[in-house]
Amino acid sequence: MKGKRRKSREAALQGLYQWKLSGAEADAIESHLRFEGDFSKLDEAYFSNLLKGAISESQRLVEELQPHLDRPFSELSPVEASILLLASFELVHQPEIPYRVVINEAVELAKRYGGTDGHKYVNGVLDKLASRLRPFES
Repeated sequence: MKGKRRKSREAALQGLYQWKLSGAEADAIESHLRFEGDFSKLDEAYFSNLLKGAISESQRLVEELQPHLDRPFSELSPVEASILLLASFELVHQPEIPYRVVINEAVELAKRYGGTDGHKYVNGVLDKLASRLRPFES
């Protein structure tokens, strides 16, 4: 299942990136990704939940993230912004997934798709956010 969830996160990241750049509707982005990609290796329900949830709650998630950022959210690279939206959505709505797993998955996405030191930035922001959102988890 871990592999399927990781692939679901990667597909959701692609969708969030498209959304950040185009502003298209979540359903249109999801349809496009399903048409273009091989969804046999991911958890389709998890992917859809991540993509649609992060987009629909993006304003609230940005408000959660902003106190932990060193610049306005709008100035982040589209990749790092998308990763932070994805991971913050998971931190808020997937309490069964340990926060360390959420952060690790986000860091791996940032290493693979982000800028040179983007993973360090993502790690620092999410670490602060997780300690505020899940104070009893250690």
